[in-house]
Amino acid sequence: MKPRNHKDSRFKKISLVTLVAVYLLILVGGIVRSTGSGMGCPDWPKCFGSWVPPTNVQALPDNYRDIYSNKRAKKNERFVKYLEFFGFSDLANEIRNDESILVEAEFNKYKTWTEYVNRLVGVVIGLLILLTVVASVPYLKEDKRVFYLSLLTFVLVVIEGWIGSIVVSTNLLSWMVTVHMLIALVIVALLIYLVHRVSDAGLSTDNELPIKKLNALLAIGLATTLIQIVLGTQVREAIDVIAVSFNNLMREEWIGALDSTFLVHRSYSLLILLLNAYIVYVLYKAKKESGIYKMTKILLVVIILEIASGAGMAYFAIPPLLQPIHLVLGSLAIGIQFLLILKVNEKSKKESIV
Repeated sequence: MKPRNHKDSRFKKISLVTLVAVYLLILVGGIVRSTGSGMGCPDWPKCFGSWVPPTNVQALPDNYRDIYSNKRAKKNERFVKYLEFFGFSDLANEIRNDESILVEAEFNKYKTWTEYVNRLVGVVIGLLILLTVVASVPYLKEDKRVFYLSLLTFVLVVIEGWIGSIVVSTNLLSWMVTVHMLIALVIVALLIYLVHRVSDAGLSTDNELPIKKLNALLAIGLATTLIQIVLGTQVREAIDVIAVSFNNLMREEWIGALDSTFLVHRSYSLLILLLNAYIVYVLYKAKKESGIYKMTKILLVVIILEIASGAGMAYFAIPPLLQPIHLVLGSLAIGIQFLLILKVNEKSKKESIV
């Protein structure tokens, strides 16, 4: 599908910028987690009741921890009622009875501003998504899917912002952090699809590709990577708990304190590496010097770098710098795998037409 006119070019540019911004937000979110800044702002959307957060604890009332703990308690009670309404009574009771959720962190200007920057990037992405929706309006006449998927992306960004507020009010409740991450990946996938739909294929080849085999392998690869990311969030959540128990000291002991989930996560990465190496081999053996083949090689490099960053965290006491890099590489791998599936299926449709 080649760009049809200026409308396509404009929409592609806006959605591409938005996609890059979403990956930037994932990076910034990783920095927030690695620096323990998630509760740097105890309220949402404001930060300590202000659109511009304070830089000194003297700007806050003496009982600020009680004030914001009570505010979060009220918000959590509303959230609990939503959960009960939809039948999640066990989760509702877990939140209602977990006193640790309402423990308020002491003010730290560095953590506060790290979280605040994260929120500012989120606002920018919201505006970019809105621009994407506006740019998609002309497609209502000839390609309604572009408009409705752009609108769905905007709705998901709004939901993501609301879930982000719940993450704060529940003091980084582990499963809410995972949901927050998964929705971000859905937004990435939608933006990639939108860019692909209005773009030139760009990955042509003179030879026929093993379409069915590639589709199966890529689908399995995407599923395994998604599972790996979920496992990774669980490991990250366990590390957060361990870090608190060690008072954020003795980082070299944290990995040893992890349970079997970490071992599964570590071993599973080798399966992902072998699977994607096999995909590259399949294309190499078929002598398909195509854009698709080149993209699979890029994907393999990304996966190797992701494994290397994970090994670096395991063997070098979880350096804060590597944590957001590891997260972004995993998200980038998901994006490339999804784009590859789109490209392979695009070629399949063209061949069936011929």
